[in-house]
Amino acid sequence: MHVAMVRPRWSDMDAFGHVNHASMVTLLEEARVPLLFDGARRAGLTELPKGIVVVRLAVRYHAPVIVGDGELRIEMSLSELRFSSFTVDYKVHSGPSESDKVAVTAETVLAPYDVGRGGPRRLSDAERDFLAEALSDGGSP
Repeated sequence: MHVAMVRPRWSDMDAFGHVNHASMVTLLEEARVPLLFDGARRAGLTELPKGIVVVRLAVRYHAPVIVGDGELRIEMSLSELRFSSFTVDYKVHSGPSESDKVAVTAETVLAPYDVGRGGPRRLSDAERDFLAEALSDGGSP
């Protein structure tokens, strides 16, 4: 599992004082980008940070997320690892602690993308190992 802390902005708020859907999707992206891009580079991977696309996204709301309550804890884990895609599951806590209520669960199916060729590609063995390690219960690089 990889844990990221993100802080919603006032501009993320809807008319009801909750984080709106589009902003929640952006917060999920802000949680995963440092791992999949910066973390991959630190691990010596050069191709993964060049392109990853979202194939599918699902978001489930269990409770409103209120702007102004501080940082949100976003836990990410790998639920599926295929040769040309991987699925990241998210638990968004209503605050920074593991004991804070899970307000949102989500999943993204992601695929590595070859920008030069203009199409998806397969994950290398090193990329698969990185993802398995970074998003397992063992910790995050």
